[in-house]
Amino acid sequence: MILLCGLLSNPQATVASMGVLIQTTALIYIFPSSLSFGVSTHVGNELGAGRPHNARLATITGLSFSFILGFMALSFAISVRNSWAELFAKDADIIALTSAVLPIIGLCELGNCPQTTGCGVLRGTARPKMGANINFGCFYVVGMPVALWLGFFAGFDFIGLWLGLLAAQASCVVSMLFVVAQTDWEHETRRAKQLTGGGAVGPMDEHHIEDSLSSQEKEKDGNLLV
Repeated sequence: MILLCGLLSNPQATVASMGVLIQTTALIYIFPSSLSFGVSTHVGNELGAGRPHNARLATITGLSFSFILGFMALSFAISVRNSWAELFAKDADIIALTSAVLPIIGLCELGNCPQTTGCGVLRGTARPKMGANINFGCFYVVGMPVALWLGFFAGFDFIGLWLGLLAAQASCVVSMLFVVAQTDWEHETRRAKQLTGGGAVGPMDEHHIEDSLSSQEKEKDGNLLV
């Protein structure tokens, strides 16, 4: 997005304001990111221990806290909108742009917090690829076109880029929560057991084990010859 800022009507101010806003989002992101890692570990541990009910409870608890974090981020962004930019710059244009976008960032974080936590749940259930696909689709298939249209064709300029990000976050959190809500925890428990080698050994697994033992015997024979 910072590259697109250079193509707007006031590139000096928009690039500078984008720098301030990116640092702000990075600061806020620390909290949902930490929650996401904790939820991911907890869910994975509960599934590995064969406790699907506890894994589901950990997911619900984590998502509940993520919404609380989201509202806290929104409140923070709105409360400091008129003073935050002055900590980084004195230019009136930069301050005005930053003040105008901060409430949008708050709304983005309202979606980003549960979305990030949802990614943690998918990692805990060994489905990180699904989370990556959702993020890619929402940000590049939904968010980028909306940002380009609003920023360069609909007359919203700098604010349009952030409204595009808001559209991406909204679609992402809805998609992520839908996928998490559809999770079959009993199935994920059985899958965790299989992934960790604790499940029943099938024909393909037996063949793989035989091949591994055969390779180890050949390597042992070779070492004896040496």
